[in-house]
Amino acid sequence: MRARYRIPLKTAVGITAFGAACIGYAAGVEARSFRLRRVSVPVLPPGMHPLRVLQISDIHMVSGQRKKQRWLRELAALRPDFVINTGDNLSDPEAVPEVLDALGPLMEYPGAYVFGSNDYYGPRLRNPAKYLAEKISGKHGLNGNPPVVGAVHNPWEGMRDAFDAAGWVGLSNTRGRIKLDGGQEIALTGLDDPHIKRDRYGEVAGGPEEDADFSLAVVHAPYLRVLDAFTADRYPLILAGHTHGGQLCVPFYGALVTNCDLDTDRVKGLSTHRAGGHESYLHVSAGCGTNRYTPVRFACPPESTLLTLLPRPS
Repeated sequence: MRARYRIPLKTAVGITAFGAACIGYAAGVEARSFRLRRVSVPVLPPGMHPLRVLQISDIHMVSGQRKKQRWLRELAALRPDFVINTGDNLSDPEAVPEVLDALGPLMEYPGAYVFGSNDYYGPRLRNPAKYLAEKISGKHGLNGNPPVVGAVHNPWEGMRDAFDAAGWVGLSNTRGRIKLDGGQEIALTGLDDPHIKRDRYGEVAGGPEEDADFSLAVVHAPYLRVLDAFTADRYPLILAGHTHGGQLCVPFYGALVTNCDLDTDRVKGLSTHRAGGHESYLHVSAGCGTNRYTPVRFACPPESTLLTLLPRPS
């Protein structure tokens, strides 16, 4: 007869207590420990004055998240030259007024935005193990998976209208420009969310605009097909969000998933991407929120990023 081995009661209790402590920390402490990441990127034409860009992403606002709202309002004190919002503002159909209140001070600055899937559709309760299964299968969102049935539609139109009224430029499969107080003109090319297959690169292809002072690319989810297209078209900088930095990471190891086909080495922060014989800088924000049904972060604090764009070496 094969011997049966059992975990001693004290060990089992200790493991359970440790797990509970980690969940408590991830939900009650780290998910509310908002950080500002500062990054410098040498992408501007030689001789151009440095620019400060505030990227906000993946707010996933739930009604009543007062600390998050206060923190977002306080970011206006950074006085950026312009703001880029890379989507997923909502995780609650009732939270549009609170998103607009939190972003109100930032909407006094020039800005632009793209939307993510969670702006259009309400969140769902989801088994976290499915993210690992999708990584193994290579299927993410609507990229290879069947359409979602019975999705809740968010009232995103009011948020869009408020952004537009503030002068922020919508970049869903289109181009736009921002004119800064110093007189510089920034050309932007954006895509709707590739995670739900709304990207239409053919509508914006052609690369940077030569008569602008600087051009950059914006998208919510950093899928490789999008990064390849932007890079091959010679955009010097691509801004994205969506990944939450992995959200639940392993200390001293990093992220396990990216929720898209981007590799985990580039799940957040500044990196580079090569395609078509060219190279672009890529910045992926880990975002400052979570899906309302998984309100936890571990070894991956919520963040926004202040990017200082510097002249590239001549």
